[in-house]
Amino acid sequence: QVQLVESGGGLVQAGGSLTLSCVPVGGTLNYYAWGWFRQAPGKEREFVAAIGWNGRTANYRDNVKGRFKISRDAAVNTVSLEMNSLKPEDTAVYFCARGDAWGDVHTRRPMTPEWYKSWGQGTQVTVSS
Repeated sequence: QVQLVESGGGLVQAGGSLTLSCVPVGGTLNYYAWGWFRQAPGKEREFVAAIGWNGRTANYRDNVKGRFKISRDAAVNTVSLEMNSLKPEDTAVYFCARGDAWGDVHTRRPMTPEWYKSWGQGTQVTVSS
């Protein structure tokens, strides 16, 4: 059973940057699509970004486009989410999730939590104003 372990969260001032990492312990990131979601207190979990199984497709929610970048590095078996120009409204617990094998992310289905099969425990990101 693969365990997804996120890291990199923390407290940052508005305008700052953080990079989140996700490692599939006991498994590999190869051949799978990956996504990042977030959940703020009192709100539903929402899609942030996704990357396809071969890294050739990526998708983002509108209000993070141009600020966030999802990437995958097979050499270190890690999926990353680089977050720049952070805003207080980005404050949430961020979750890594593993999607379909051989999955591409140019459709709407990878933007829904139901498409993902495994989830991490989350890492807190807090952006102060």
